[in-house]
Amino acid sequence: MRERQSMAPQEPNLRRFVRDVPDFPKPGILFRDVTPLLANPGAFRAAVDSLAAPFRGDNVDRVLGIESRGFILGAPVALALGAGLVIVRKKGKLPWRTVSASYELEYGTDTVEMHVDAVEAGQRVLVVDDLIATGGTAAAAVRLAQEAKAEVVGCAFLIELKALGGRERLGVKRTHVVLQY
Repeated sequence: MRERQSMAPQEPNLRRFVRDVPDFPKPGILFRDVTPLLANPGAFRAAVDSLAAPFRGDNVDRVLGIESRGFILGAPVALALGAGLVIVRKKGKLPWRTVSASYELEYGTDTVEMHVDAVEAGQRVLVVDDLIATGGTAAAAVRLAQEAKAEVVGCAFLIELKALGGRERLGVKRTHVVLQY
């Protein structure tokens, strides 16, 4: 499947609001902290606008926000697109009947869930998260939407850790990222 890529024009301005935190959560990891971006109203608005812009004409019905920073970004993106928000959480965190999808981790597996009635067949869905690294969580969210017989119009991420190749695992035609590292 051929994939369309896009990057937002605000990239150089937004990059200065992402804090690098060495050795978090463990030694050797360079964590990309978006909390300074979220704390700045102009940067936050620009990030949301950048995430939503490529999908404005796509008649998105639902935005799937992935736990937990995907909730923060997904909610205003959903509002910007006139869509509803669906939250995709780690297993056991949702209060009602769920559907689940598992994915591989470096050592083991993990599972994400959404409510069984969160997405309907034929709805147009956009998956949103703050960051894509290896792509396992996002690919699981895409599978949840596809298993509900929804059409995944694309995925949008604030940050992509390009060297980890996560976008190749998604199986979607459109992946939009604002900042690449």
